[in-house]
Amino acid sequence: MRSAIIVFPGSNCDRDAQVALREITGHEPEMVWHKSGKLPDRLDLVMVPGGFSYGDYLRCGAIAANSPIISTLREHAQRGGYVLGICNGFQVLCETGLLPGALIRNASLHFACKPQPLRISARDSAFTRSYGDTDNILIPIAHHDGNYVADEATLDRLEGEGLVAFRYIGNPNGSARDIAGVLSDNGRILGMMPHPERAIGGHEGGDHGRALFDSLLSSL
Repeated sequence: MRSAIIVFPGSNCDRDAQVALREITGHEPEMVWHKSGKLPDRLDLVMVPGGFSYGDYLRCGAIAANSPIISTLREHAQRGGYVLGICNGFQVLCETGLLPGALIRNASLHFACKPQPLRISARDSAFTRSYGDTDNILIPIAHHDGNYVADEATLDRLEGEGLVAFRYIGNPNGSARDIAGVLSDNGRILGMMPHPERAIGGHEGGDHGRALFDSLLSSL
């Protein structure tokens, strides 16, 4: 699987993503500085990592969504390439319009950082098939603006079309309908606030994120 990770000023989970992709795919992902304006050719997956791009000024992800690299990210998505946005990456994807909705301040007004139980909602997606019959998983969260919001019509459509990938068990941030991750209409873009790249086995104390990357490999 050929992959790339977009790096913004303020990204701090890009190295976690690099380690996860290297270990699971056996290939070194390309680290692409956002101002390069160009992604490598023939990519299968582009990851938009977590962190605090541009210091989270304005709205989280809003400045990054106007970066020179975004036009080629759109082209990759329009060709049917896979995109995974995690935490700040989810915020960026919503700000670009590649995913619906927005992420706002946690309802508690506190930073949430803990292992978080999730329920798998979209079982037959390119990102979840390897979970098999597993219902619930444990994935770390670390965010201050993870409260997913959208208008009722959008929420109804996401649920009706099976585009809610993950839901929180014990909602930590006030997200509408407990939504922790959503898919694009074609199922090839996933945005989620929890960090599967921090749960691939080893020192993290859990491996429930590994199946997400295994699912992508199987899909390809």
